[in-house]
Amino acid sequence: MPLGNGRLGAAIWAEEGFTAQLNRADTLPQRLSPGQIVLPGLAKLTRAADYKGRLNLYTAEFEQSGAGMTVLTYVDQALDVLVVEVKGADPKEQQTATLRLWSPRKPQVVAQGAIGALVETWLDDAEAGASHERFGSLASVTADANNVRATSSDPRSVTLSFMPRPDGSFRLLIGAPSWRGGDADVAASKLLAQAKSIHFEEHRLWWKDFWNHVGLIKLSSPDHRAEYFENLRTIDLFAAAAESRDRFPGSQAGIGDLFSSFRDQHRWAPSAYWQWNLRMQVSANLGAGVAGLNDPYFRLYQENLDNILNWTRQHMRNRPGACVPETMRFNGRGYENESWISLAPLNCAENSPPYYNARTISTGAEVGLWVWEQYEYTDDLDFLKKNYPLMREAVRFLLAYATAGQDGRLHTFPANAHEMQWDVHDPTTDVAAMQALFPRAVQAATLLKTDSSLVVELKNAIAKLPLLPLATASASTVLLAHGGDAADAIIATSYDPGAETHNVENVGLEAVWPYSVIGADQDLRKIAVRTFLNRPHKGDADWSLDPIQAARLGLADEVVASLSTITERYQIYPSGFATLFPPTATNPPPSEFYVEQIGVLADALQKALADEYDGVVRIAPAWPKEWDADATVYLRHGNRVEVRVRHGELVCAGFEIASSGWLHIRNPWPGQKVEIADANSPSAILAEGSDDFVSFSGRSGKNYLLYRTDHPSSLREPLSGTPAVAPKSFATRTIGLLK
Repeated sequence: MPLGNGRLGAAIWAEEGFTAQLNRADTLPQRLSPGQIVLPGLAKLTRAADYKGRLNLYTAEFEQSGAGMTVLTYVDQALDVLVVEVKGADPKEQQTATLRLWSPRKPQVVAQGAIGALVETWLDDAEAGASHERFGSLASVTADANNVRATSSDPRSVTLSFMPRPDGSFRLLIGAPSWRGGDADVAASKLLAQAKSIHFEEHRLWWKDFWNHVGLIKLSSPDHRAEYFENLRTIDLFAAAAESRDRFPGSQAGIGDLFSSFRDQHRWAPSAYWQWNLRMQVSANLGAGVAGLNDPYFRLYQENLDNILNWTRQHMRNRPGACVPETMRFNGRGYENESWISLAPLNCAENSPPYYNARTISTGAEVGLWVWEQYEYTDDLDFLKKNYPLMREAVRFLLAYATAGQDGRLHTFPANAHEMQWDVHDPTTDVAAMQALFPRAVQAATLLKTDSSLVVELKNAIAKLPLLPLATASASTVLLAHGGDAADAIIATSYDPGAETHNVENVGLEAVWPYSVIGADQDLRKIAVRTFLNRPHKGDADWSLDPIQAARLGLADEVVASLSTITERYQIYPSGFATLFPPTATNPPPSEFYVEQIGVLADALQKALADEYDGVVRIAPAWPKEWDADATVYLRHGNRVEVRVRHGELVCAGFEIASSGWLHIRNPWPGQKVEIADANSPSAILAEGSDDFVSFSGRSGKNYLLYRTDHPSSLREPLSGTPAVAPKSFATRTIGLLK
């Protein structure tokens, strides 16, 4: 089971009685674990016939009971300390706790009085693009108990022995702070001395505030899959809060690194971040109202901007601006140091041979687009000022890389259609990225009263951007000339639709999401829907964006089908986490827990309930038939909407306004008359009509109701719930385990 405070994470399981692995995201470049703690005396509990275990998401605590004992485990919010509180132990039976590492780790072992510790430092000097910074790990342990004594008998572990208190209780404290060297004895003693004052009520207060603010959803359906998806979405919120509050993101390559239970094993280069695998997590946080959890994502690129600019000059023929490497080391360098590749491939590099992301040049544009999205959701002008340079340098590079063709339009070549096609003309990712980012960069610069000459250049460039490449569904490898017969048109991967493919991405749909240049009401929607229905890869990865893009296009049945596909294929772990590589008869179970699948699911559910991307709010635009929902989804400017759906039909919606201004809403009951009223004064009608769209001017701090005129309703029906007492199941998948 996963636990974490956003900086320190842990995986807990019942091997050897009780085992927990500690993890941090700043033990770079290999993301080495500070160690594992083992309490063999708790085997009495975990092997008991009446054993029960429950991960309480609301308090972020793992609760276990059995054989007359209870164990409460959590990671403290203020201190990077794992706390294990035990009651009901035999007060006459000695307990031990072993803190251990493994080969080839070479820690300094500290056994001093009542404290044991494992300490190690190393230089980042072996990989391509090394920072030459010093990193390290420090894990220390002590106990609130009697006769506590630390000893060591081997070079990679230290053991505490102690007696429970007379009432059979004891508390174990395992600290693992950020560490780059120093006096380990002093650091461990100071941290564990502070930890003795920890009380679980203080820890619970942070999580209570988190859940009180976040947008929650309650779902049900006749086949109960809605309830299952609701649980996965709640797990996504928990995991995001438990891993995403440090300097840089806790997840890389779509993996929940802070929740690893596999020592130092990593499939993908742990020193690097893949923007593609973070995008769904960023978007899901916005819709859930926890935009602050995106801070590490933006900090990764903002703090490394100078390094990225240097990289671009060195590897992109001295062009201005930032070509952000799709696979980027934590220090802003575009090397992918995979263990199975002898020479690290380059990203954003003209001097690289063709490779997956050698010339993926749209990443900076997407990062810049998320900067604008974060600003639109939060209205945080200071954030925009700080991160606007990411937008500016991304457009500067694209303007420098694109060249004018004979048609007078700006074209990119050679460029990758992300990992799908290599060195092709005008990938859809490039075309959509420029169409999306350039106008928003103009808005941002104008708002900040800066870069007037760049604004002029961008306005001129917008008129010269290429159109999306089109092919036909029946001949998807043949480019369809614009203005020709488009009855069977789909969006192609690039202007070279017949180029060799190298991955399982549906790049034509990038224009739908994340770039949002096509939506539910726009001219190209029919082509986008046809592109979706004819997409070559359906649920072919745990990061498959099918559910999000289906929600954006208003395809309710496809939302259900694609969510079901990726959940049944990839969510194999009882924690709710997934894998990119499901086990088969010839392939053993994988070793890492992926969090990107629940990120996709969370974002898709939120967008199916409420979506705002072009200045128009759409309520339940892709909600499945027969599904019930009571949900809160955050909109732009800090506003949020409460949605009530019964049997797939919207009953009413309520708006909580954080920022005064006009809201433009697509009529969720086409052709029917609707009203918008003050929630506290239902007779005060602000707007009414039966047109496709209805608008009203909302005031900050006020609440409003939207309903059909002939079916007035409210949101005052109370909601209730009960704690989980049994595992959840969907098809062949479960959340939890039956003993």
